[in-house]
Amino acid sequence: MAELNSLEELGGAVEGAAEAATVENTAPVYEQKLDAQGRAYATGKRKDAIARVWVKPGSGKISVNGKDFNEYFARPVLQMVMQQPIVAAARDGQYDIVATVKGGGLSGQAGAVRHGISKALTHYEPELRGVLKKGGFLTRDSRVVERKKYGRAKARRSFQFSKR
Repeated sequence: MAELNSLEELGGAVEGAAEAATVENTAPVYEQKLDAQGRAYATGKRKDAIARVWVKPGSGKISVNGKDFNEYFARPVLQMVMQQPIVAAARDGQYDIVATVKGGGLSGQAGAVRHGISKALTHYEPELRGVLKKGGFLTRDSRVVERKKYGRAKARRSFQFSKR
């Protein structure tokens, strides 16, 4: 390290270090990721369900496994869960979304599609990342069903105790 003999030299050294630190600590720049057809693709996961999602500009049509999403997810709660990232990003009716989903039950599938839509939207419009991250849509929900243990009826439930 260089020898400093006065306060002015110390001040100049601190300013130089601050400038170097700002150059190093710049935020990462996210780029648009599109395929040959101009669509953004992402994979979403929840429980045992895996969803493949494609997003492209359009009229707001959403299809899941070849059906309209209202038909595939009949319960209003699941429809609401699936549309949360679109509503949070204020992009309702601007994108056509095509999703194929496998595995798990309907609740897990709706969560997987939601996760996939969120990631695909950030691939199409990187500036939406902050809004979706703050809403918690980009984080994969890692909770899965606990496995059954031997000597137990289920994961934690014991067999019924009998005195006689």
